[in-house]
Amino acid sequence: MKRAVIAATAAALIAGSAVSFAANSNAGPDTGRWRPSAEDRAILTDARIVALKTALKLTPDQEKLWPGVEATLKQVSKDRMARRDEARAARQAARESNAAPDPITRMRAMATRMDAGATDLRKIADAADPLYKTLDDGQKQRLNLMLRQQFHGGGHGGHGPHGDGPRRG
Repeated sequence: MKRAVIAATAAALIAGSAVSFAANSNAGPDTGRWRPSAEDRAILTDARIVALKTALKLTPDQEKLWPGVEATLKQVSKDRMARRDEARAARQAARESNAAPDPITRMRAMATRMDAGATDLRKIADAADPLYKTLDDGQKQRLNLMLRQQFHGGGHGGHGPHGDGPRRG
């Protein structure tokens, strides 16, 4: 259960945000749709991390465990955005060359992205586990509330067809 909550935290912080939705959009620059810059993404990631820390109301002893979690969240987010930018550039290059879609190449690329995402989740779980073990019931409830809001709130981000979080079943 603890690992699942930590993994969900990672997913919420990394994937379930308006930044991810905007950055993952297929809209081009001339559609008028906002494309966050690297600086925008870093600022919004920092804001989500600050919101998480604020909601947890860490004790002084827990504060000592926070820097590792924060650094890992920031690095994982940065790495993920770099991978997303690379994938976007590859899609653009394929469109410009009028190359026919290759389903096998796409499957391999998807598997590579999934492997990288799994590695990211393990990094976050490893970094967050010591802190999670110290959280009281109130902190855990606030963490769960934040995760629900990230996955189900506002319809942005998430994994479902309507951006309403991961599908089960």
